Amino acid sequence: MRHALVVALLLVGTSAHAFCGFFVAGSNKDLANDASKVVLMRKGNRTVLTMSNNYKGPPSSFALVVPVPVVLKKEEVKTLPADVFSHIDQLSAPRLVEYWEQDPCNPQRGYTKAGIGGGAPGAVMVWKKGGDTGVKVEARFSVGEYDIVILSAKEANGLETWLQQNHYSIPAGAAEALAPYVKSQMKFFVAKVDITKVKKDAQGTIVLSPLRFHYEAPALRLPVRLGLLNSKGKQDLIVYVLSPDKRYEVANYPNVFIPTNLEVIDDVKKSFASFYAQLFDATMAKHDNRAVVTEYAWQTSSCDPCPVPPLQPSDLATLGDDVLSGNNATAANQSKGDYYGDFSSWVLTRLHTRYAKETLSEDLVFRTASPIVGGRAGYDTQNMEAPGEAKPDSSNNFQARYIIRHAWKGKAACAKPEWGNWGGPPDGDPHVRAAQDLSSAPRNGMDLKKVVRSKLGALNLPGIETPRH
Repeated sequence: MRHALVVALLLVGTSAHAFCGFFVAGSNKDLANDASKVVLMRKGNRTVLTMSNNYKGPPSSFALVVPVPVVLKKEEVKTLPADVFSHIDQLSAPRLVEYWEQDPCNPQRGYTKAGIGGGAPGAVMVWKKGGDTGVKVEARFSVGEYDIVILSAKEANGLETWLQQNHYSIPAGAAEALAPYVKSQMKFFVAKVDITKVKKDAQGTIVLSPLRFHYEAPALRLPVRLGLLNSKGKQDLIVYVLSPDKRYEVANYPNVFIPTNLEVIDDVKKSFASFYAQLFDATMAKHDNRAVVTEYAWQTSSCDPCPVPPLQPSDLATLGDDVLSGNNATAANQSKGDYYGDFSSWVLTRLHTRYAKETLSEDLVFRTASPIVGGRAGYDTQNMEAPGEAKPDSSNNFQARYIIRHAWKGKAACAKPEWGNWGGPPDGDPHVRAAQDLSSAPRNGMDLKKVVRSKLGALNLPGIETPRH
């Protein structure tokens, strides 16, 4: 089974902590975490963290354990709607767009507005005391389907024992993985879930309400290694960074840009997620599977092409701007013009890696980076960007963008036809597809050399000749 750990960081400032955890089950059966998402919004030393998890495992109560820097209070924790993460994911996802060659005798230069424009804006749960394990219950309260305790621990083995005393099966290696955080005197946010209060999707997967909490803490480290405790092999990690005016990259692993602006054959749209998963794997393999790949870096107030509308002030407020800026940018307040703050300056960065214990030996550290451009729209043969990665620029406009071109059918009915003008589809449908659920996409069965028309030496793709007039 493949597992996805999806982490989103919304950072304001130069550094922040993000904390990923692991599941412990109320039985001896294995528990899998295949879709964890975390949003971290930061200003100064204040952080608002939102996390969401899809759970696959036995139908019994279970808990999520996450290292945190401080003891949290009840008023600092709340639940959010389950779909709070979908907008950021779709907006920044790799996209496939189709272009149609325009009538050479009556070319309509540029994509139509409908096509590729800037977009529209049961059981009672009782925790046992720490006893002689060295674990202390610092706080205890309930929010939604969660019964929450904040723990401190003197040693990792004691924390492991405490969880076992509370009838939870601990993943192998948990004490060893927790030891650095115990040594750093971090606290542990343990959210125990009452299975009778949660919802399930159509496939029977438990969907937990996202948990949001805020705290004060300096510095930036992302302890992603804890997520491997619920992994059977490789895990996908997607990091979304939202920050005013800045994109982000990692400081302690190689940074790589996904090849973008590649022209592909028409059949790719039948299995775009599979195509992209294999392109991503090929990119990682060129760097010994130890790189972190930049897939998106763009101002949040626009997009081109737009799978979904750009982010709105209410999205930022939901994820923590209400706490950080006293911002009341709800949908109702927006309609009255009751919003303040520099909404247009935010930059969304999407970072992606796929790792195992052998390739991710230390937690991720992040830093700000210079603006880049790549994968932007180009509508004619003279201005269409060449395939490749990213280039320095004065502002961030980079995306993973893949192109299907439909040549003009028929003969030119004029003396001086103008070939090579590309625009929107005849029916006005945007024809923009976003690649989602990449961790579960098939990763074989597609030969990149047979579907990528563009020549790309970095991945040894020879290209496929495109029929011309």
